[in-house]
Amino acid sequence: MTPPHAERGAALLTVLLLVAVMAAVAATALDRLSLATRLAGNAVTLGQARAWLGTAELLATTRLEDLVAASPGETTLAGGWLGVERTIALPDGASVRATVRDGGNCFNLNSLVEAAPDGRLVARPRGRDQFAALMVLLGIDSGAALGIAGATADFIDGDSVVGPAGAEDGAYGGRGGGARTANRLLADKSELRAVAGVTPQIYATLDPWICALPVAELSPINVNTLLPEQSLLLAMLAPAQLTPALARAQLAGRPQGGYGSVYRFWASPTLANLKLPGEVTTQTQVRTTWFALTANVAAGGLDVTETALIDAHGPRALVVRRQWSDAS
Repeated sequence: MTPPHAERGAALLTVLLLVAVMAAVAATALDRLSLATRLAGNAVTLGQARAWLGTAELLATTRLEDLVAASPGETTLAGGWLGVERTIALPDGASVRATVRDGGNCFNLNSLVEAAPDGRLVARPRGRDQFAALMVLLGIDSGAALGIAGATADFIDGDSVVGPAGAEDGAYGGRGGGARTANRLLADKSELRAVAGVTPQIYATLDPWICALPVAELSPINVNTLLPEQSLLLAMLAPAQLTPALARAQLAGRPQGGYGSVYRFWASPTLANLKLPGEVTTQTQVRTTWFALTANVAAGGLDVTETALIDAHGPRALVVRRQWSDAS
């Protein structure tokens, strides 16, 4: 029996709706399949890129081991290793570009504290003074510099006592669910952004000059590898006596083979009359124990950069920290 006209229209509408639903489901499935395929492809490419960056790590640590072995007591600019970009050829025309620099020639944010006999981290006045001096030398207001130096020391130390010009939990929302101080060594210099008083502009100013070495020690400035344009890192050690101009002149006149010893550096004619604390003179070094590696690989539509910190205290150079960023 032929259905009424209205029923035939309803049946046709139902079929059309089913076809539309099936088409939408199929389109969604195809889209997700395409996305999954792209993600899988990217994961493979990213894994390959990181493997290539691992090759750069291996070559860098091997070269640094040879560098240290050739001159165990002193690291100089000999060999042209500092800041020179090296290219490692890869299959399919790709390549890794790698650069090594002295990883200790920076202000170590973790030098704002030191370990007490009981193991607690306590604020270190010398580190705080050097950080404040560096900021002032960079053109940051002295009041803001003192506040940031004190707040950073409080951010890292293990107590809740507010230090000179410092800031503890109360400055971050207190203990009612707000942010708190870290009470530990910083793992990366970018954590400074969370410290009270640090604005994006101040962080951008400080970024090229700071680091976060995994030790609570004063910044290990190597006077054999510190470049004249980095003279503020030397001037911050004694800003009342050592001007940036004097520091720059001293570094520009460095002997080609290095100073040989810290004593010879401070005994040079331009520095011999300075009255510096022993802690400062022993802080400077002629051997580099931390190296920073920056490597980049562009392949398969990905542009991956790795930054790594290499510990060269012992006979083997070890990567103690690495970070990747994808600019693609």
